[in-house]
Amino acid sequence: MPARQGETTELRLLLSRLRQELLLLGLLAALPLLLLALPEQAGNLHHLVHWDTLAALAGLMVLSRGLEESGALTRVGRRLLARVDTERYLALVLIVLSAALAAVVTNDVALFIVVPLTLGLRLVASLPIGRLIVFEALAVNAGSTISPIGNPQNLFIWQQAGVDFTTFFLAMTPLALTMMALLVAAIPLAFPAKAIHIEPAGSPPALKPRLAGVSLALYLPLLLAIDAGLALPAAVVIITLYLLFQPRVVRYVDWLLLLVFVLMFMVLGLAAMLDPVVSLVGFLAIWPGGMMTAGALLSQGISNVPAAILLEGFTDDWRTLAWGVSVGGFGLAIGSMANIIALRLAREKGLWRDFHCWSLPMLLASWLLALLLLSI
Repeated sequence: MPARQGETTELRLLLSRLRQELLLLGLLAALPLLLLALPEQAGNLHHLVHWDTLAALAGLMVLSRGLEESGALTRVGRRLLARVDTERYLALVLIVLSAALAAVVTNDVALFIVVPLTLGLRLVASLPIGRLIVFEALAVNAGSTISPIGNPQNLFIWQQAGVDFTTFFLAMTPLALTMMALLVAAIPLAFPAKAIHIEPAGSPPALKPRLAGVSLALYLPLLLAIDAGLALPAAVVIITLYLLFQPRVVRYVDWLLLLVFVLMFMVLGLAAMLDPVVSLVGFLAIWPGGMMTAGALLSQGISNVPAAILLEGFTDDWRTLAWGVSVGGFGLAIGSMANIIALRLAREKGLWRDFHCWSLPMLLASWLLALLLLSI
């Protein structure tokens, strides 16, 4: 009887977790429907998955979890709070930090650094952690816009355009500054100028300096391996090391996130092949803003990386396309992989709804301003 009760409890927990995985369930439902429409692609599904990207994500997830488990981020958070006096100022610091990191080490990597740091703050003070993470997700989308290596869609467009780094950087600067200005302008609406009170009760979690040092030290080798096309073996080495010496870290990584991305690559890749989607491109291209509008809107349905790949074959105006898919990172969470990563790392109930309360107005405002800038 106790064993049967234990099995029932585990089943309830599993069902409860699945009810929270609406995106996962939606992708699982969409995949067979798309295969019915494109049966010839059934044997090519694995080609739609960016396995190197998934390997890079797996390695980064383990390292960021290691930093979180080490207690080092909570210590850093305490020092940060000692230097900022209001929630509004803290939000500004974290948003600027997120954007700057995204321009240098890509938007995904920036989130794996900043979000665990932000989560550590909840052990130090009573703060709107979820809203901070929402703005960090938007900030990495804005900050990564300026750099050809800031996000996957920029890297793809840069390689296809054949222009130098400086030319791409200067072409994207007006949009990146505009998107950041919008975020900064929204800070007073989202974060009050009230003082931060550090919780006096309780001591900080025990610091594990060896775990913190190893986790931090492995970031650079992993990034170098990713850049060299060795993401998969590097991720295998990192996961093996933690399984041997810090199995708790591996246990609490959100592995379902990888399954979500596998399904996203398959579902969105198939969707981009549908004739109605291709026809939609032609329809959107005649709207105000042309390919910029097409990129922004198509990103809301198939995410900005697949949108960039699909639309690149329809235009020679790489700047307008890059602007469109960058703007498309705002709006629906599916518009950018970075949004999904941030929301999953946050592990906070109701955050998807709150994200869209801020991201959808940002999409509209950034599209209107981009339209204005392109007309000048």
